[in-house]
Amino acid sequence: MPIVTLNRIPINYVVTGSGPRVLLIMGAGSPGRVWNTYQVPALVKAGFEVVTMDNRGITNTVGIEGMSIADLAADAAALIEHLGGPAHVIGTSLGSRVVQELAITRPELVVKAIMLATTGKPYPIESALNRGQQALHHAGIDLPPAYTAAVNALLNLSPQTLADPQKAQEWLDIFEYSAPTTTSAGIRAQTAMDRSRDRLSDLATILAPTLVVGFGDDRMTPPARGIEVAAAIPGARYQEIEHCGHFGYLERPDAVNELLIAFLHGHPLPPRL
Repeated sequence: MPIVTLNRIPINYVVTGSGPRVLLIMGAGSPGRVWNTYQVPALVKAGFEVVTMDNRGITNTVGIEGMSIADLAADAAALIEHLGGPAHVIGTSLGSRVVQELAITRPELVVKAIMLATTGKPYPIESALNRGQQALHHAGIDLPPAYTAAVNALLNLSPQTLADPQKAQEWLDIFEYSAPTTTSAGIRAQTAMDRSRDRLSDLATILAPTLVVGFGDDRMTPPARGIEVAAAIPGARYQEIEHCGHFGYLERPDAVNELLIAFLHGHPLPPRL
């Protein structure tokens, strides 16, 4: 994995494939390699150069003090410039808010923007969870991995997925296996970032063609939040994928990838999936 120093911090990134450049930006607490299972192979096969990166705070603690969404957007902008120019940019959850910030502040770097599981303003459930996580961190409390896995499953997956005992157990195993034994300082800093700003009015300045994708059973950022974002961006498209939660790109990757590729290629979007 190449490492480059940009904005005075080391940034890990990977470039795969060839063609028009696509930068994928992951959500809070997750490394860029999460995209590797489904989205990277599909986009490379569709003829794109795909770039994944670890957001500030994931792999090291440099520059994490007081970090903000604007900092993450500046890091993404610096990486795009380092690689030689503009890119399509896709983000999920926190990553989608980074895409918003990048499209607002550095429009010359964004060819097309895709925002998965997004919101343009604070959402009470997300805010309460972040406050709770910060309280646990400050108290030095790490919850049992099996319990954390169950909470993650309930928050991020569709009831349809969890209704199947075998699938539910598979997801619990994945969450428990991948959970760190302790929460790093970098991830704690990501959790503590200020998300209180209402960005909806600023989204009207976005010039890039934009697709907003909502996940029908998303408890963390309900589809209504994505509909608001799409309505605020001139000419933006909104598409919803049923029977998946906040991790829809992992629950229903084929449907997600079909949308991403159609939009990036300028083809008609498939109907509601």
